[in-house]
Amino acid sequence: MKAVLCKELGPPEKLVVEDVPSPRPSKGQVVVSVKAAGVNFPDTLIIQGKYQFKPEPPFSPGGEVAGVVKQVGEGVSGIRVGARVIGASTFGGFAEEIALDADRVIPMPDGMDFVPASAFMLTYGTSYHALNDRAQLRPAETLLVLGAAGGVGLAAIQLGKAIGAKVIAAASSDEKLRVCKENGADELVNYASDDLRARVKAITGGHGVDVVYDPVGGPYSEPALREMAWNGRFLVVGFAAGEIPKVALNLPLLKGCSIVGVFWGAFTRNEPERNRRNNEELLRLYTAGRVKPHIHATYPLERAAEALNEVVYKRVSGKVVLVT
Repeated sequence: MKAVLCKELGPPEKLVVEDVPSPRPSKGQVVVSVKAAGVNFPDTLIIQGKYQFKPEPPFSPGGEVAGVVKQVGEGVSGIRVGARVIGASTFGGFAEEIALDADRVIPMPDGMDFVPASAFMLTYGTSYHALNDRAQLRPAETLLVLGAAGGVGLAAIQLGKAIGAKVIAAASSDEKLRVCKENGADELVNYASDDLRARVKAITGGHGVDVVYDPVGGPYSEPALREMAWNGRFLVVGFAAGEIPKVALNLPLLKGCSIVGVFWGAFTRNEPERNRRNNEELLRLYTAGRVKPHIHATYPLERAAEALNEVVYKRVSGKVVLVT
């Protein structure tokens, strides 16, 4: 089978595509023939050795796939050969086949295509866990989404609207904000040209926002924190800007707000039953047409480096997907 390999840590240009042996399922695993693989920001970090998990080269990046079950290992029940599934892993997805633990695989709904399926679980799982479990976002509350045109950002907009919140989308260009509007955002902030604090203050009438969803970090976190409402919840999702901000702790004291960490990967391992229920609810929302991944572009496996660079240089609205 063909696989994208990281043989040496570094930028996407160092990746190669080679023929490697097909995987065989260990006990409790299934092998999935990959039809599509979502490209995510953590993939750009893991190939540089900058992610929380640091596999030894050579390895294939890629943490979410959609495909067809090819083999079922010993001890696996409830999953049959030929089943259409969505799978999650820390790495290994940018390949024509992948071995996955059976508990990391869920059935695809009827009518769901492989491309949106491969762009679904990480972004929507992260955003649903953030908004529902960590922030307990309620109808009529105000949600500010930073980096709103990215994969998790658009998922947060759609889920915020599904919950019944008013959603303010912040992004770095008018083109990205247009996509945010198309995906349900009520108000828009261009933080490349607007004063973030002034715009949020004007939009909320000085009340502030109840929940901030921050996958960006860098220079935007503190201004957003300063515009929190009383009893607000600031969600720390990631640091796509590359800088982990240092926050003055007098701010949550004065605002009476919470700073809440969101680590969906650890959540899926530590609370598998709750994650299973979340996945069921997300797939119900998809089937009902209330959420839908925004696909920026698809690339063949051989162009994985190009797809990853689109993410690195923030040229993507929504998700990029590799197809085999």
